[in-house]
Amino acid sequence: MDKPNFRDVKKLIKAINDTDNAFKSIYNDRQLQEKNIKTLCNKLAGIEARKALYDISVEELKKAKAGIRVQALLDAGYTNLGQIAAMSNYELQSVDGIGEKQNEAIKGVITEFANSLSSRVTVRLNAEDESESAADNLELITELANYINSERVRKEAEKPAENLNLFATGVAGSGIILNGFHWLFSSNELKKKTVEMSFEIYDFCNSAFFERLMQLIDAYQAASHTSTESAVGSFKRNSADFYAVLEEVGNVTGNKPFIYDSIPAQLASEIDDTDLNLDGFLGTLRAYQAFGAKYILHQKKVLLGDEMGLGKTIQAIAVMSHIESTEEGRHYYLIVCPASVLINWDRELKKFSRIDSCIVHGQTWEEAFQSWQEKGGAAITNYESMGKIVDRIDNHMSLSMLVIDEAHYMKNPDAKRTAYIRRLDNESERILLMTGTPLENRVDEMCNLIDFVRPDMTKEVRSHAHVSHLPQFREGLAPVYIRRTREQVLKELPPIAQEQEWCSLTEADKSTYTQALMSRSFADMRRVSFLQDDMRESSKCLRLLELLEQADDEGRKVIIYSFFRETVSRVSEFLGEKCIGVITGDTKISARQLIIDKFSEAPQGSVLVSQIIAGGVGLNIQAASIVVFCEPQIKPSLESQALSRVYRMGQVRNVLVYRLLCPDTIDEEMMLILEEKQIEFDNFADESAVAGAYDNLMDKEWINGVIEKERQKYLPMVI
Repeated sequence: MDKPNFRDVKKLIKAINDTDNAFKSIYNDRQLQEKNIKTLCNKLAGIEARKALYDISVEELKKAKAGIRVQALLDAGYTNLGQIAAMSNYELQSVDGIGEKQNEAIKGVITEFANSLSSRVTVRLNAEDESESAADNLELITELANYINSERVRKEAEKPAENLNLFATGVAGSGIILNGFHWLFSSNELKKKTVEMSFEIYDFCNSAFFERLMQLIDAYQAASHTSTESAVGSFKRNSADFYAVLEEVGNVTGNKPFIYDSIPAQLASEIDDTDLNLDGFLGTLRAYQAFGAKYILHQKKVLLGDEMGLGKTIQAIAVMSHIESTEEGRHYYLIVCPASVLINWDRELKKFSRIDSCIVHGQTWEEAFQSWQEKGGAAITNYESMGKIVDRIDNHMSLSMLVIDEAHYMKNPDAKRTAYIRRLDNESERILLMTGTPLENRVDEMCNLIDFVRPDMTKEVRSHAHVSHLPQFREGLAPVYIRRTREQVLKELPPIAQEQEWCSLTEADKSTYTQALMSRSFADMRRVSFLQDDMRESSKCLRLLELLEQADDEGRKVIIYSFFRETVSRVSEFLGEKCIGVITGDTKISARQLIIDKFSEAPQGSVLVSQIIAGGVGLNIQAASIVVFCEPQIKPSLESQALSRVYRMGQVRNVLVYRLLCPDTIDEEMMLILEEKQIEFDNFADESAVAGAYDNLMDKEWINGVIEKERQKYLPMVI
């Protein structure tokens, strides 16, 4: 029996143990990162607390009942606690009547004030802070980025690290021979075991799995050492992840949001204690979103009425992910939504979960439905298609969860769509109705929805309709209805939230887009869904109407941007009286501000439509809090400038940004290259020469290539 090369074996065992220890460090680092975040949070909170002391009168020291000679401080010209906190002990004791004991008492009371203020401070992340806390703010943003990026690697490495540790532990406990001297005096059985284990060690260290472990360690090194520039770019693109970590890890109670309204304490406590397994969830939940997911799980059949832009879809996906991770067997989820958001649901499910999803709609609905029946996962359909599939579900299938998006669509109990959905009330263990439309002042509509999920509560709700404006009414609804507003749960307001709205092409869209391809017109291709004369056949316009309806319900004003003058003209004409003004390149500079003034004074729900080059520079449009882009822009700076018209000092509402996009068109290709270059642009998005390098991302070669790619996709069908 040939003995192994013990020197090589020991080197490989050391490599295995070193790798195992490296992964242990990766997970141990979490505690250190959290400590750093808490320290920086407390530091920033302390700075804000010291500022706040300047707003507290010296007279407040009288309430401390510590025998402080307040009049002596007033006589010396000190009027607020901030002034006194900034004084040295020597300066304070130089005031007539203030001795060492008085100094000690005063500083003690002020410290209590500062600690109390600090604990209630809401830490606001600001990548462009120019105050005394600027460096600390950037350091906190960077530390949060390190944590977020590291957590992604830690999540990905969890199973591989576990398997590595099992192998390393097995090698350590195997008792194999590790030198020639022991080999001479060992039994054949132990020699055989040593040879076999040596082969296993060689194979393990040369395997693709071990190579993957090395890659994960490298990935962690990069993730845990994020540059400030990269961190700031990530924060600007997705501040929600940063604030989610701040809520969870930060050591300041001011960042713990008010996550529920009018829910009795006992019920709130039960919901809070509900386990939420997010092993299969690929996103990051804000605290209020985690509570919403627990609410859905605990109550089982509910109406989620969170305000527009608070992530109702994410909460639903988190619940489905929990079910997938904790309950055995094959699961079936049915999502019913307007046709305009079918693709959005499909993309969000793929982005945030490992749940298989399919769209049951259009000519392939039957094939998709059959696949769903066989494999499970999430089926996404629209209200109009329910008539085709309800008979195949009712009394034939058991649903783990039924989700009705934009549930106010079924407010009419006599409508067919409502009747179809109500037939599934016993087929689903959990039912989630979702609507951003406030229902408190539409009690009849609310009751029609509640009657579907909790018919036992309908009579009581109707009987209290006359006090729907009182908190007691909301408290009575707590078992079935929860609604949070942005002002309640997003303490860092005003943030900016950006969404991609993927709109499935109508037949008219396809026809006009194909014509654009035949003529090889890049400009016409970019105007996909706005090429036909009848905007009622435009998928983007149909989704736009839905967004405007929600904006109207929430008392928001909207600005719609397009690069193309003809698109501006068609959209404004389509919107009719809702559009109170249009700005294009032909609009005189002096007239533009008059249009903005008119828009500012117009009622909530009003819309301004603008050509992006004309309305994206030099104007202040804080009256709008929703921005809609009709197509991807060829220059990132165009979008950045347009957003800065709305998202700037003076904006008191959080800003929602929607990009209208069509899948399998030039929109998709443009978004890919824009996203690829976004980090570089974020890092240099100023007036420097470097910014210009990222302006014209689509050169002639790229344009010709993508035109040919689109032609190959569409034109064979025409021929």
